[in-house]
Amino acid sequence: MQTLRSAIDDHACQTLTVISMCAGDGFDVISELASRPDRVGKALLVESDPALATRSQSSAADAGLSGSVTSRCADAADTSNYSGYVPADVLLACGLFGNITDVDVFTTITHLPELIARNAVVIWTRTRRPPDLTPAIREHFRAVGFTELTFVAPPDVLFSVGPARFGGAPQPFVPARHLFTFVE
Repeated sequence: MQTLRSAIDDHACQTLTVISMCAGDGFDVISELASRPDRVGKALLVESDPALATRSQSSAADAGLSGSVTSRCADAADTSNYSGYVPADVLLACGLFGNITDVDVFTTITHLPELIARNAVVIWTRTRRPPDLTPAIREHFRAVGFTELTFVAPPDVLFSVGPARFGGAPQPFVPARHLFTFVE
């Protein structure tokens, strides 16, 4: 959550639009936004599991964020489900890249500029279990116009977190684009 806090604190916009792909119960986003209501413009949590999506909407209401946080029970791979929330200033792709094919990881990164604004921060996670794809992911983010802010990869665990700021030109939003298919 420190990475999300830093992305919010460091962003030049006063109020932000946040998207969380495969948001789960939304705890990370909701708890951080609840502590910074002055920075919340709107947030979209996309989660295909109905129970998790319902839980996140209830948590947002309990945190006083029901007017600014929307939990959408939908397929995060379908860009149509982000309509009304693009371009985002902060986008979370946490828990996603380890559950889709390598090709879909790169496809998703390639199309992120259709979902985000210039200077947006994308926070992604991935295991470093062999074969470790994180070096190629980091390089692909750079190739698409991102600057890595940091790369957190503790030596005693396999997870990694890679926030990156987008400095390229945002691309037009393309609804109904299919970004990935879950394999695990």
